[in-house]
Order: sequence, then structure tokens, then C-alpha cells
Amino acid sequence: MGNMIELYQHQRVSINFCNDHDRVFDASDPGTGKTAVAIESFAQRRIRGAGKALIICPKSSIRSTWANDFKKFAPYMRLSCAYARNRREAFWTHADVYITNHDAAVWLAKQPPSFFEGFDMLIVDELGAFKHSTSQRSKALNKIKRYFIYRHGMNGTPNPNTITDVWNQMFVIDDGQRLGTSFFKFRATVCIPRQVGPVASMIKWEDRPGANDAVSKLIEDITIRHKFEECIDIPPNHEYCVEYFLTDKQLKNYKQMEDAQIAIIKGQAVSAVNAAAVATKLLQIASGAVYDEDGNYHLVDTERYSDVIDKAEERTHTVIFFLWKHQKAQLILEAERRGLSYCLIDGSVPDSKRNENVEYFQKGMYRICFAHPQSAAHSITLTRGVATIWASPTYNLEHYQQGLRRIYRATQTQKTETIVFVAPDTIEEKVWEALVTKKIRMDDLLTQITYGE
Repeated sequence: MGNMIELYQHQRVSINFCNDHDRVFDASDPGTGKTAVAIESFAQRRIRGAGKALIICPKSSIRSTWANDFKKFAPYMRLSCAYARNRREAFWTHADVYITNHDAAVWLAKQPPSFFEGFDMLIVDELGAFKHSTSQRSKALNKIKRYFIYRHGMNGTPNPNTITDVWNQMFVIDDGQRLGTSFFKFRATVCIPRQVGPVASMIKWEDRPGANDAVSKLIEDITIRHKFEECIDIPPNHEYCVEYFLTDKQLKNYKQMEDAQIAIIKGQAVSAVNAAAVATKLLQIASGAVYDEDGNYHLVDTERYSDVIDKAEERTHTVIFFLWKHQKAQLILEAERRGLSYCLIDGSVPDSKRNENVEYFQKGMYRICFAHPQSAAHSITLTRGVATIWASPTYNLEHYQQGLRRIYRATQTQKTETIVFVAPDTIEEKVWEALVTKKIRMDDLLTQITYGE
């Protein structure tokens, strides 16, 4: 039984690659259809008599991406979706595929070996969630992986910060065959320690020159890599910054925090005890508010939100990413003031409502989709949108690149834009520069991987 929707040529190439390899790392760009590849390659094996599949993915993707895509590409497969509330019941259900969230790895690791009988394929979506080998869920995943002959890892942004991010992702897939079984040995090989403080133990590990090239060569035999622009024929996306100049009030508070590490906002003293806290406070002030020790925010200025909604109002349908709860509140207030229809995707929105919001946005019922990158930067399709606007620059490269691919992906028929609001001569400029540097580093790794038919 074949799939119900026609696949792209590059997806067929990927499926053939999966059929020839028991272990696969799919590092193709977001938006290239990695989910369909994993589904089709598993379905072909299952039809030939192979075992069941365990899919571990972001919680928000269980139904909106994986369950929906199985209905499109392999509707004859029986699914069971396991959340924390129904996990045991879901795994007792007779199915071909069991889909659960990243944090379920800890629960799965507590199950006896008999629990995994009948499974032989492990699919991990957004494998970067397990990049830290010492985290509880990474330890759990490394414990249960031995039960699976076939392992399929997916991550379009494998090394957003440093080349060492790749080590545990590959260890999950190949048990250390390519990058070794010791993270510390790997780090010592690909990084150089640099002292960053007065004490000798205060060091930062920096990637050695040529590390990306060396690692890419070591992993390329099991790595799929398709660049979005080379395999999806859609109108281009234009990325650019819009300068937002702080108001006099913002600038005054910003300078106070920068110089004296304290800002007086509405008569309340908000102190910062270290450099990291100061940086956070500076980002908050530049974004329009500052938070006290109790998590309450105090507005400094709202002009930025007006500027952001101006950009959205000039376009037909827009996805706007916010980073702070005050941004969410003020952007929604401004949209309501102008009578613009909108929907919301963040941690406060239940899955059923989230899926409904995506569906209605795609039908054109909402002008704006307000979204937090932790909830909406992966898997969902918002191709009705013609622009992605970041109200403030993010330091998280994975969120940024994945966020871009919500509108700039297969089935998009219009030219699109990615607009980032950045306040010049502030810490936001440094955040943006750091993001660009990370992007260059990651692109360097991925372009070294030469994968052909």
C-alpha cells in the first residue's frame, strides 16, 4: 500500500537512503518534509513484517504533526498517542505506532525489557532536545535505545551553539561508533579551553578551526541532508531587521541598569545581582518592560508593540513571535484596539484549541497568529502567512530557524518575509550578531555534509 499523497523527489531519495541504513540522522532543513520520510520508510518496513515504532517528539507535535501526517501518508497504520495523563493505557493499546513526548523517555526507561517486545524502530523528532548527555531524559533515552534495531533521528538545526551539541545526538543513533563513547574525549578533540574569568577553572570551550569539517566527514555516511532552497520550489523569503529606537524613558532606564545595575521603574527598585541578570534586565527594558523578583512586569514603553502591529497591518496574514509575557499582552491589546483578528499559540493554549487555531489561520480567518517559539517553532504549518515578525531578537538559533519555516515551507505560494525588530546600540544588537554568528557556524557544518543519490 503506497502513500496517499505524492512525495517530492528529494523525499524519495531520502526514503531509499533509510531503506539502506538501519541508523539514520536526518539533518535536512526545516520545511523539507522529514516527517513524511520517516513515516513512509517505517510503513514500508512494517508492511514487510518489521516491528512496531516508538516515536518521541515535542508534546505539541504528537497530534498536530505526527498523527495528522500518518493520516495523510499512511492512514492504514494504527496509532496510539501517549500523554502523561494516559501513558500506561496508551501503551497497552494495540497499535503499529506509539507516539509520545520527549519527557516520556524517563518513564519509558523504568519499564521492564518485556515492555519493548515487538518494537524495533525508534524515531526521535527534534533530537536536539537530547543534546545534553547528562540530562535525565538523555540518560533515559540512552538506556532504552538498545531495544531498537532501527534508529532514526531528526534535527534540522543540529549544532546551534557549538559542535559539541552533535555528540549525544549521534551517540543516541550509533552508540558512539563515529564520535566516540566519551563526551569529554570528544570535546577535548574538537574544542580548545579558554579561560574567561580570574579563576583557572572558569573556562569556555571554543570550537577548533576545522572541527565542523572533521565531524561532518565522520557522520556523513548515515546523514541525510537536503537544503530547503535546493529541493522545494517556492517563492523566496527575504530576511531583514527593522530598527526600533528606544524612547527617552526607555533609554534612561536602560542606561541606569547598564551603568549602575539598577533601574528605578515606577518607584520600585529592580536589582540585578550578576552579569547574566543584568543582560536579561537590559533585554527586558529594551523590549518595553522589566520584571521584578516576583515575576511581575512593569511597563516602560509600548511604542514597539505599535510598530510591530503596523508591520502586520500592512500585510495580509502574519505570524508574530513574542518572547515575554508583557509582549504577548501588549501586542494582543494593540491588535484588539485596531480590530485585527488574531489567534494565539503558546503554553496556555490546549492542544485541541491550538490545532483549531492553526486550521482557522490557514483558512484565512485570522490576520495574525501570535506565537511563543517554544510552542510554535516546530512542525506546524502556517503557510497562509506572508511574514514572520520577531518582536525582539532571540538568542536561540533553533527557535529562529524553525520559526522561519512555519510560513516558508512546502505549499507556500507567495513571497515571504522574516522581520526582526532590533534596537540599535543596545544589547539586542549583540544578541542579533550572536545569532548570525551561530547560523554561520551551523551552516558551515551542514554544507560539509555531501549527500547524493
